[in-house]
Amino acid sequence: MIYIDKYAYLSKLKQTNPLQKLVLAVSVLGVCLWADSVAVSILTLLIMGWYTVCKGGTPVGIFIRLMLVPLSFLVIGVLTIAVNVSGDKDVFVFSVYAFGMYIGVSQSGILSAANLFFKALGAVSCLYYLSLSTPMVDLLAVLRKLKVPRLMVELMGLIYRFIFVFLEMADTMFTAQNSRLGYAGLSSGYRSLAALASSLFIRSYQRADELYIALEARGYDGELSVIHEQAETHWTEYIPIVLINLFLIAVALFSKQLTGGLL
Repeated sequence: MIYIDKYAYLSKLKQTNPLQKLVLAVSVLGVCLWADSVAVSILTLLIMGWYTVCKGGTPVGIFIRLMLVPLSFLVIGVLTIAVNVSGDKDVFVFSVYAFGMYIGVSQSGILSAANLFFKALGAVSCLYYLSLSTPMVDLLAVLRKLKVPRLMVELMGLIYRFIFVFLEMADTMFTAQNSRLGYAGLSSGYRSLAALASSLFIRSYQRADELYIALEARGYDGELSVIHEQAETHWTEYIPIVLINLFLIAVALFSKQLTGGLL
C-alpha cells in the first residue's frame, strides 16, 4: 500500500486531471466486465498496462509484481470452475475415476475458467492504473465534485489513512520480534506470528484512537480540508477514452460473432 501511494505521487500522470483518469479506468473496467470476452480482457490488460508503465512511468517490474498479487486467489477460483464431477466420462476432456464418479475438466469449464481469469486480470489492471497514477487526495476531491455523499468520502479518507497506521504498527512489531530471533525457527516463528496477530488489532486501535483525538484537538469537524492542485482539461482530451472504449466494444462484438459467443 505504501509503495502504491509513493508511485502515485511519482507518476508522470499525476498532473493529469484526476476526473479524466477516473473516467478512463471506470469506463474501460465497465466494458471489460460487460464484454465477457477473453480477447477484450487481454486487450484491457495490455492497454491499461501500457498507460501505467509507459505513460505513467511506473517500473514494469513493480506493475508485474502487483499483478501477481491476486493470482493465488484467481488460481483457486479458476480451479473450482474448471474441475467438475459427473457420472458421464464423455463430457470431460480429461478425467479420473474416483469414488464411483468422474472428476475432470470439460471444454466449457476450461473456457469459463479462462474467461474469469483474464477478466479479473483486466479489471485489476484498470484499478492499478488509477491507484498508481492518482493520489488518494486527488481521488477524494473528484468524488466530492461528483456529489458523492460527504460521509462516504470522509470514511474512505479516514480508512485509507488508518491502513498506514495498521501497516506501521505491524512492521514495528515484526521488526522487534525479528531482532529478538522470534522467527529463527519454525516453532518460534509460529509463536511470534500468533503473538503479533493477537496484539496487533488492539495496539492499532489504540494508535488510531490517539490520532483521532489529535484530529479533534486541531478542530476536526467531520471533514478533512486538504489543498489540492486544480487540473484543467479540455473536452478533446476525452476523445482517446471514447475511441478506446469503442475499439473494445467492436472487438467484443466481432469476437462474439466469430466464435459464436465462446470467447
